[in-house]
Order: sequence, then structure tokens, then C-alpha cells
Amino acid sequence: MPVYRLPKDNIFPNPLLAEPDGLLAVGGDLSIERLLLAYSNAIFPWYNKGEEILWWAPNPRPVLFLDDFKPSKSLLQTIRNKNFEVKFNSDFKSVIENCAKVKRKGQYDTWITAEMKQAYIKLHKLGYAYSVETYLNNKLVGGLYGVAIGKVFFGESMFHLVSDASKIALVYLVDMLKQNNYKLIDVQQKTQLLESFGAKEIDLQILLDLLKL
Repeated sequence: MPVYRLPKDNIFPNPLLAEPDGLLAVGGDLSIERLLLAYSNAIFPWYNKGEEILWWAPNPRPVLFLDDFKPSKSLLQTIRNKNFEVKFNSDFKSVIENCAKVKRKGQYDTWITAEMKQAYIKLHKLGYAYSVETYLNNKLVGGLYGVAIGKVFFGESMFHLVSDASKIALVYLVDMLKQNNYKLIDVQQKTQLLESFGAKEIDLQILLDLLKL
């Protein structure tokens, strides 16, 4: 189907109607109401500075089932050495700002625009967006953030300033999510790192069904 242009009303087309590359719709805004509706339907925004907002619903969808998570022995040993301290929601703003500064292969500019940062900080203040922070010698050196809807955590971005700092944040996130009966992390895009941790692609309908629980 043609890519859907969003009206002013807070609606989205069926996410299963997305283009083969995952693009579903264009336009709209980053209001709290629209973002929550999007994530509740496995849709997320991703666009570059100066572009209209693009909304995505890739199918198949890369996800990490919590029970499939496989951290390496070396990473677990690094955690046991206790050189790092990990906190939750201690500095969401700094995490998203650091994620925005990360240089990514093939991209000339960050997709985490000022508008995106403001929107997710609002989501955090309302209890929908969460961050995990990794500290070394009381300095923030890594972390991640995402959005929690139902029993699904939508991972948005990670950063590290020292080796393994973001991976350690992920280990702690998985443990916390398990304790709170979450089912999986939506990783949105397939990468070698996430595949090494156990991420795999599933039919989008499976994710949509989980969001209804």
C-alpha cells in the first residue's frame, strides 16, 4: 500500500500494512498521546533532522525474548568484578543526550533530534520511558533507554564511553524486566551484537498479540 500520511487525528493505519522496509506512515507529531498509541501498536518513530516524522513497523521484527538472553562469560565476569555501578532512572536526560551524540555508521547526523529528546523526557516523567545508567568512579559511562508498554520493553538506544558499559546496562535491564514479568525487548533493528545476545526475528503479529496481554 502507499505510505499513509497521518491526519491531525490521533490514528495510525494497521501496522501489518507497512511497506517491505517497515515504513508505515509519515507526518503527525510526537505528542504523548500519539507516541503511546504508536508503541501500543508496535510502531515507532525514526527520522533524520529536517525530515518529516517517519513511523515504522518492520515485519519480521527483531526482538530479544528475555529467556533467550545470552550474555558472554567475559561480560558476566566484568560484572562480578564490581568495578561498575548500575542505576535505574537516575539520569534519563543525560542518557538520551549521550545516545544522541553517538556516531553511527552510515549516518551523518543523529536521529535523536531535540524534538525527540523533549518527547521522550516527557514520557519518562509520566512513567512510560525508562533508563539504565552505568557508572565508573561515579561518572556516567554508559546506558540505555526505552519505552515500556504492557509486558514489552521497546529498546530505543544505547551508548558507551568505556568498553562493556552499555552491555552491562542491558544485563541489568533484562534482570529487572524478568522480575517484573516482562516477555521481551523489541530491539527494532537487527545487529550482530543483539544477535549474539539471542535476538531473533519474529512475525509482527506475535508482538502485536503480546502487547494485548
